[in-house]
Amino acid sequence: MEYRAFGNTGLSVSALGFGAGHIGDPATDESKTERLLNGVLDMGINLIDTARSYGKSEERIGRLISHRRKEFILSTKVGYNYKEMPDWSFEATMGTIDEALKALRTDYLDIVHLHSCDKQFLEEGSAISALEKAKEMGKIRVIAYSGENEALAYALASDRFGSIQCSFSIFDQQGIDRILPRAIRKDIGIIAKRPLGNSVWRYQARPDGHGHAIYWDRMQEFGLKLSAAEWHQLALRFTISIPGVGSLITGTSDIEHIKENLKLIDQGPLDQGEYDHLRSIFKEHAHNWHGLI
Repeated sequence: MEYRAFGNTGLSVSALGFGAGHIGDPATDESKTERLLNGVLDMGINLIDTARSYGKSEERIGRLISHRRKEFILSTKVGYNYKEMPDWSFEATMGTIDEALKALRTDYLDIVHLHSCDKQFLEEGSAISALEKAKEMGKIRVIAYSGENEALAYALASDRFGSIQCSFSIFDQQGIDRILPRAIRKDIGIIAKRPLGNSVWRYQARPDGHGHAIYWDRMQEFGLKLSAAEWHQLALRFTISIPGVGSLITGTSDIEHIKENLKLIDQGPLDQGEYDHLRSIFKEHAHNWHGLI
C-alpha cells in the first residue's frame, strides 16, 4: 500500500480510501459488512470516509471496527438534519458532530467535512465557526469541505479549511485546473471522490439518475472504444495520476472489488503521454461541464 502525506495536516493516508456509503443500506448483511470493514483495514487501507446521511454507515463502523480505531483515519460529513435546527447553523453543525462521535464510538474525528454546504452558508460562517470550536475542543483534527464549483472555490479562498473532498475522474476534470493548483499552494489535503465516474461503462444504454446520466453522456463524448475492464483500469489509474491527490475513495459492499482496485493502483500512475491525452480530450468538450455534486 502506498501512503501519502495529507497536506500539512500531519496525517498520512492510503492512496486508496474506502467510501462507506454502501454499508449504510439497512438491507446489507451484517456479517458481510463486518468482514468487509475488517478486510479493508487488513489490506492497509487507513482512510474510511462516511457521512451523517449515509444511513447506518456511521453506526456500523462504530460497532464493528471501533476496537481497531487506532488503525484508521476517520472522515465524516456533518451540518444538516439535526433536530429542529436550521441546516448549517452553529447548533446543527455542532450537534451533528456530537451525534457522529457517539455513532462512531470514538472520542475524536480525524477529518470532518461540511457536506455540500452552499456558498451562501459558507459566507454566513456559522457552520465553519462550529467546526473551529469543535477542533479547539479536541473533537476533530482537520476542518474540511466536501463539494464542488463556486462553494468549493470559496472554501479554498477562506483559508479556514485544512482539507477538501471533490470529484476527480476522467469525466470530472474541471478541478484539476481550477482547484488543484490553489489547494497544492496552500498545502491542503485532497480527497478525490467518484474516481471511477460512477462506473457508467457498466450500462448498455443511458442510465437514469442525475450523476450516472451526466457521466454516461461525457463518456460518449470521449469516443474511446474500450471494454468495461479497460475503462475501469484507465479511470482508476487516471485519478491516481492527478498531482496533489492524497487519497481516492471507492465504495462497495464487496471486498473483491477493493482487492481489484488495489491491484490496479499497484500498477502506478499512467504514462504522462496517456494522462495528457485524456486531459486534452476532456478540455475539447468541457465548455459547459461542471463538477458533479
